[in-house]
Amino acid sequence: MKTATARRLSPEDTLALWQEYKTSGDRKVRDRLVLTFAPLVKYIVYKKAREMPARCEVEDFISCGLEALMISIDRYDPAKGATLEQYAWTRIHGAVLDELRRQDWAPRSVRRWERDIEKAADEFTALHRRRPTREELAESMGTTVPELRRRQDEITSSDMTSLNTLVLSDDETTIERIDTLASTDLRVDPEHGAAAEEAKRKFRAAFAQLPVREREVAVMLYVKNLTLAEIGDVLGVSESRVCQIHGAMKKTLRKALSEDETLFQLVA
Repeated sequence: MKTATARRLSPEDTLALWQEYKTSGDRKVRDRLVLTFAPLVKYIVYKKAREMPARCEVEDFISCGLEALMISIDRYDPAKGATLEQYAWTRIHGAVLDELRRQDWAPRSVRRWERDIEKAADEFTALHRRRPTREELAESMGTTVPELRRRQDEITSSDMTSLNTLVLSDDETTIERIDTLASTDLRVDPEHGAAAEEAKRKFRAAFAQLPVREREVAVMLYVKNLTLAEIGDVLGVSESRVCQIHGAMKKTLRKALSEDETLFQLVA
């Protein structure tokens, strides 16, 4: 099956279509103009994509560019000499730059350093076929290592990024940024896991030595989630008596596990 490809409009055809829109005000005609120049929006946005902080969404800039395109169609004046494409390019490019500045709270000096560092690193890599060390990079930029480190820290702190952003690890494999962060979840720490298992073992052993009545109260209170009054009804005793049994149980367990107070806290 043959697929028809859209023919690129000439400046004359574009002007004729624009004049039709200005005369009729037909939104369908304007939409044809928007579709004609939509690839221009994507071209400008993706050309600026390298300058966008990682937290920025390209779709946001495309939406911004399309809005600028529609405004340029409405405000275009052929009497000023530029073609609609030239005028739209200027408006779209300016809108994308404005949005880039709006979303980036870092000072321009920081972004200038970021571009200069990237340029120097790329030039060194092209010349020596390897990435430069910090000392080599500082020398090629005519600055000191402490100053370069300070500027790189400023760049890092000015940028927020998704934890799912792909980064290059030390062994040059691509991983997500979240995988480079140290986990604060003790449950995945092997040492903590071993200590917790030991704590549970000692707790179960101490629990097994409790009187039957105290074990029954513990099961109904912590496993079946009954209230003290409900437990009293089951055992045929008063609520205060259940409270006494519960207190005795905790006292016995604490005494049995007093030498391993830290372990006891792991299962508390």
